[in-house]
Order: sequence, then C-alpha cells, then structure tokens
Amino acid sequence: MKKALALVLAAAMALSLAACGSTPSSTPASGSTPASAAGSTPAAAGKVYYLNFKPEQDQQWQDLAALYTEQTGVPVTVVTAASGTYETTLMAEMGKSEAPTLFQVNGPVGLANWKDYCYDLAGSDIYGQLTSEDYALKEGDVVYGIGYVIESYGLITNTELLGQAGYTVEDIQSFDDLKKVAEDITARKDELGFAAFTSAGMDSSSDWRFKTHLANLPIYFEYKDEGITSTDAIKGTYLDNYKNIWDLYINNSTCAPTELAAKTADDSLNEFLAGEAVFYQNGSWEYGNVTGEGKYTDDQLAMIPIYIGVGDEANQGLCTGTENYWCVNNMAPEEDIQATLDFMNWCVTSEEGTTAMANDMGFVIPFKAAQESPNLFVKEDAAMTAAGKTPVSWNFTTMPSEEWKNMLGTALTAYAAGTGSWDDVVSAFVDNWATEYQLANG
Repeated sequence: MKKALALVLAAAMALSLAACGSTPSSTPASGSTPASAAGSTPAAAGKVYYLNFKPEQDQQWQDLAALYTEQTGVPVTVVTAASGTYETTLMAEMGKSEAPTLFQVNGPVGLANWKDYCYDLAGSDIYGQLTSEDYALKEGDVVYGIGYVIESYGLITNTELLGQAGYTVEDIQSFDDLKKVAEDITARKDELGFAAFTSAGMDSSSDWRFKTHLANLPIYFEYKDEGITSTDAIKGTYLDNYKNIWDLYINNSTCAPTELAAKTADDSLNEFLAGEAVFYQNGSWEYGNVTGEGKYTDDQLAMIPIYIGVGDEANQGLCTGTENYWCVNNMAPEEDIQATLDFMNWCVTSEEGTTAMANDMGFVIPFKAAQESPNLFVKEDAAMTAAGKTPVSWNFTTMPSEEWKNMLGTALTAYAAGTGSWDDVVSAFVDNWATEYQLANG
C-alpha cells in the first residue's frame, strides 16, 4: 500500500512538473538504439535507464552509454537531472511506465524515501568488486546501495594569482591565515585586478555549495565533539564559525553580497576561469572544467582545506567522502534489472569503463579494478592524508531533509542581502533540523 501511494504521489508530481515546464537537463543517450539495428551484436533482452545525479559528467555518461550499447546491443538511456532538482526529477520519473532502472540516493536520509524501490545488491557482481564494505549502504544483510565515487572538496586555488598577491598556499594553514590573505587581496583589489573569492551564488545551480557543503563543516566538528555520526537535534555549537567563513566569502568576493541571489554556478566557474578571483569553493569533480585547452594547467592550481577556525587546523585535510550511491529499481522488469546490474559491473571492471571514470570523469572509484585518476585534486587529497592530515568526513548526508537545506539557503541569502539576520540562519539550522527530523522520522 505504501508503494502504491508513493507511485500515485510520484505521478502527481510528474504532472505538476510537466505543467511547470521543468524537465531533466539532458536527453537520452544516442546509444539508446540497439546496436543490432546496425547489424552488429544482437541486443540483449533488457534495457537500462540511468537517472544521473551529476550534471558536470553528463556528456561523459552519454558517451559511455553509447559505447556500451555499441559493444553489447543493450539499450542504455542516460538522463541527467538539472542541478538541485534530482529528488523531484526522480519522483517524477518513478511515476512513469518507463521508470529509471538505475538511480541514486545520497545516504541514509535519502534512502528512507526510496528503500521500497531498492533491489538487494547483496551477492551481485558489483558488490563483490567493492574494496570495502564501508562503501555499501546496508541495513543488516540487505545492501540497498553501492557508493560509486569518492570525492573531495575545498578551496580550488589559482596559485599564480595568489603569488601575484605575495602569498603561497603554504601561507594558509588556518582560518586566521585565510582571512588575512583574503582581506589583504580585497584591500588591494584595484591594484591587483582580482578578488579573493568567486561569487557565492545562491541560485539553485550553486547554493548547494554553501547550504550543504559549507554547512558540513560545523556539523562535522559538532559530531566529532559529541562522538556521534548523526542526530535528531543539532546544537549549532560552531555556527559562529560558519558565520565567519560565510562573511569572509561574501565580503571579499567578485560581487556585492546583495547580488548573490541571482549568481549561478556558471558565474562562479567563469569568474575563476577568467582570473577574476583566487579562491573557488568546489570539488574534485570540477577538475575537468578548470583544466584543459585554454584553461589552467596543474602547476597553476591547488586545492586547500576550508578552514573555519576549529580544531587542529594545521592537520586538517580536505572534505572527502561520498553521497553518491547507486540503487537498482526493484520495480523494473527482471530482464531490465539484470541488464542494469551488468552495465554497472562493466562500468567498474572493464578497461573502457574504468578509463572513462578515472580519466574522463576524474573519479576515484572504490572498486578493485579502479584506475589511478590523473585528477590533481584527488592526488592532493591523497598526499595530505599520507602526510597525516585528517580528512573532514561528509556528514551532510545526515541532514534531515531537502527542505531543511532549502530553508537554510533562503536564510543565508537573506542575510547576505541585508534583509535577514544571522539569528534567522541559526533558527533555520537548529530549529528546522529538529522539526524536519521529526517530520521525516515520526
């Protein structure tokens, strides 16, 4: 009955999104036509529909899907949800007769909404390829999801501009160091010709960097203090530190704080590429977007930790973890489930799949056949860890709901614009956490 109700709700959501003109950001891969039509390998009985979470890797997944279809004859469709819309897109797509066979949840909280739709991956080939069970989303003996990529984020740094300002990355080992450098660059902005930070855009394509990734820092340090890995009521112990880093971003940026509501992820990236700012908060997944022909080389870049003035900052590493868990739709026809399992396993074991994931997508994948990624930011994370620095774990997967993130984002935007107070941000963080947790868990 619960499943039936969920499908009814999803169908209603699909109609609502269609009426609003909201659609996924990409179309099915060209490989969705079986290769047997061209007289090659006979098509298998099943087909694959992958609803991709990562817009920055859309083209790479389209290419990989087309290659798999060319080799096997199995139709593979890849649709990529627009940034910040994955959950609503998934709800809409699951209400259709041709629903995704492969989808994603972001951890235990995301799993709660979709557990009834998750095929048990225990005993599957891909589960056997994991290098550690830590990357499996499990409850008891049931494996609901498989983590398929480990990533890091921090402050992507233009080392040439930093040098022009008279500093090196070694000069930044704490929040106080970062503040000193950023404010000095701002004081000499006209002379230098660039700002400290790219715009902290709060448009839906960009706000996840701050309401989710930046918000992870105060959560991480609170959890560390309390010796916990989740909570039904966050205390907000380190929200003053969250305020300090947010203030530093918005007051030492390429634009005025009042302009952030309309600034997008593309704005921030383009500012960095144009040499308009030294620091750009983002992750290892952006490596392909900041390097390559006409862009930066590795010796012009670095990634440094996001310091907020808490803990042993000299030994703090990058924020490293995963919120990307593959799940297989157990409502799909049996032949489509098998086709999807085969495709997943091929992605993480074949030369073509592992090469694409390492080189084209820049992924570190937690599977036995993984290739070493050429991604500079991945290498820097490994070097920091080898040097004894402690990575900041990803705890935003415990945030109680998407609505909690949205309310926090709204409060941050209003505070930056001067139409709201920091007390509103604290309330959105602390009070809404308890409220949303209760709504989600009863």
